Amino acid sequence: MSRVEPLILCINPGSTSIKLGLFRGIEAVRTENITRPENAKVDLSDEMSSIQAFTAKEMPDMIMARGGLLKPMPSGVYRINERMLRDLENAAYRHASNLAAPLAQRLAVEWGVPAYIADPVTTDELTDIARPAGHPLFERKSIFHALNHKATARKYAESVGRKYEDMNLIVIHLGGGISIGAHRKGRVVDVNQALDGEGPFTPQRSGTLPAGDLVRLAFSGQHTQEEMLLMITGKGGLQAYTGTSDMRALEKRLEQEPEVRLAVDALIYQTAKYAGEMAVVLRGKIDAIIITGGLAYSRYITQNLIAWLQWLGPVAIFPGENELAALAYNGWLVWTGRLTAREY
Repeated sequence: MSRVEPLILCINPGSTSIKLGLFRGIEAVRTENITRPENAKVDLSDEMSSIQAFTAKEMPDMIMARGGLLKPMPSGVYRINERMLRDLENAAYRHASNLAAPLAQRLAVEWGVPAYIADPVTTDELTDIARPAGHPLFERKSIFHALNHKATARKYAESVGRKYEDMNLIVIHLGGGISIGAHRKGRVVDVNQALDGEGPFTPQRSGTLPAGDLVRLAFSGQHTQEEMLLMITGKGGLQAYTGTSDMRALEKRLEQEPEVRLAVDALIYQTAKYAGEMAVVLRGKIDAIIITGGLAYSRYITQNLIAWLQWLGPVAIFPGENELAALAYNGWLVWTGRLTAREY
């Protein structure tokens, strides 16, 4: 620990790219988004080479990786260990984030530095009453954009001179998936299962579908299981309604194509409705509603959401996913002793 501020390497794999960042403490030194062809098979050796080229032989003091689809766990920073790697290899859900910890661990062993994840997507702080789904064979699960939710909520609290742990917030992450969480005094006590379970439809996901109709279609013989799952996650939502999930392209079509406007407006409407559910969870005691994620760059979406939600409380916009910066911030907290890393 010879440096006052550590050099932190942050790793965030996605389905079509890997985002990398080098941070001196919480200040970005450089970042890069390395894209790969759509549907290309991810090779860990290739990813390792990309990361090593990115670091340009600068030796980081620690590595922070995006958390994958692990077992449910409380919010926090976790040291990467063999149990975590084994669970990621055998994860029930396939997701690009599952690659982050194995990549980080390989580099950590090679360089002799510690490696961690922070606030994985399976971060679970649901209250008991939020778990029943309506039948004993089913249970509501906490799968959401926990890293960005937590980091953005803390960022907002800091901006108003308060502590995240003292506030009630509704956080809306708008991206390829949409997650809406009720943050009560530092804990996400309720949130939609944003991967393939429930919530508003999104650019690529169908969200909550009529259960009876879904079952009847599944047993109609018209679609395979794989096709049904893609209908729910990957080829649902705006992709199904308009032929694209690119919001920038859709905004150019809003004026001329009423069906496109209706689909986008319905996404906004459903998002606002689920935010209303979280307002009930917080019993109307809401310090702020925070809108974040990639779609928060869309003025059309944010302004229409504000129109639906502003009566619930002040609305703050923090566009972008900010995941690399969030990883660096969590790593810095551990390095400086402000936060203690957990064992998975």
